[in-house]
Amino acid sequence: MSVALPQPRRRGLQSLAPMFVGMFERYMPDPFVLAIGLTGLTALLALLIAPKGSPTIIVTTWYTGIFAILGFAFQMILILATGHALAHAPVIARLLRRLVATARTPNQAVVLTFLVAAAASLLNWGFGLVVGAILGREVARQVRVDFGWLVAAAYSGFAVWASGISSSIALTQATHGNALNIVEKLTGQMLPLSDTVFATFNWLPTLLIVLVMPIVFIAIRPADADVVPFVPEAEPPPPAPDLSNSIARRMDRSPVGSLFLLAAGLAVVGVLWSQGALTFDVNMIILIFLIGGIALHGTPVAYGAAMKNAAKQTGGMMLQYPFYGGIMGIMSGTGLADSISKAFVVVSSAHTLPFWSYICSLIITFFVPSGGGHWAVQGPFVVPAAATLHASMAGSTMAVAMGEQVANMLQPFWALPVVAMAGIGIQRVMGYTVVTFVVTGLIYALALLVLV
Repeated sequence: MSVALPQPRRRGLQSLAPMFVGMFERYMPDPFVLAIGLTGLTALLALLIAPKGSPTIIVTTWYTGIFAILGFAFQMILILATGHALAHAPVIARLLRRLVATARTPNQAVVLTFLVAAAASLLNWGFGLVVGAILGREVARQVRVDFGWLVAAAYSGFAVWASGISSSIALTQATHGNALNIVEKLTGQMLPLSDTVFATFNWLPTLLIVLVMPIVFIAIRPADADVVPFVPEAEPPPPAPDLSNSIARRMDRSPVGSLFLLAAGLAVVGVLWSQGALTFDVNMIILIFLIGGIALHGTPVAYGAAMKNAAKQTGGMMLQYPFYGGIMGIMSGTGLADSISKAFVVVSSAHTLPFWSYICSLIITFFVPSGGGHWAVQGPFVVPAAATLHASMAGSTMAVAMGEQVANMLQPFWALPVVAMAGIGIQRVMGYTVVTFVVTGLIYALALLVLV
């Protein structure tokens, strides 16, 4: 005779976690399947409502978009790979281990993971993604926690990246002559970071999110009966070093090559600085990560091994980026983004335009999950509307950035590298980040209505 065991009691927000995890595991397909589905949906919407949505244009803009994104895609892959290699440098690894040692309970683990990931994301989004994933993995080795919950906290730190100094939208509007400086092109003015990133309507809600989200994750911590802990894979022992004294092996172990590349990278930075042309764009971030990783690993061979390990995490990105590029091509080439955006603009006033720009951004992010690409689609319609309505140009601009970073908590595009490095199914992670989407979404929405 079997005896029914009592079910664990869950209180408040804690009951949401199993519900959302179950929902995502049941209904959310593989990200590649989702990308295919979004491609079909975008094409259908373009055919029905886009001003230039003929089958011929849809097909050609899809094809063009697939290959137009390849340069950007490789830049993003390099940011991930160089960030991954840098985070695995011996010095960084020792620092992360010291941080991990401070976490002794599940609550301490999730707070530490979120705060470090958020701080790193505010400095540079690529580094934030990498450090968050690695830290979550290392913390889970020490503390018994639900791994999906912990990785979700790491990825949730990414929800503030576009409000930090690596915000592609804010940086381009502050850069004279930038191809994506739509504000300057249409109004002749630029938006300095003091009006966007460091404005009260941006930093205050961002600070509130950094303070509130650890509490929220503690509140939705799964019950002990629901915990699915981290199960580390058996890692092969490192190969025995080749200690032979041949010329080739001595060259492999020599730091001369690393020092040469470090000197070359510093020379580039110095020359650009002296010419007043130094800008912290994507290429410069890659260069900094590259020479920093080479320097910290010590020898070219050690860095090469770290990059080979990092490259294993980029397969999903290489497969899906072209399809999101195709979606972006359809959106912009057929005028579909224009149709969607104008539906929000016509109901706006000078006070509410930033809010509606934010709502529109939440939607467009599901189709164009890239800050720069997103701005290229939405910026041309938000900026003229702000000028016509005499609305806050900075507020309307940052509203797009805020919506993009919040919607990332439901759009799996940027979660791919995190779950790949962590080694977990994306469905379990997104089951928790839906809570992050709700909390951060409400905070930024209220900030745009009250503070702008």
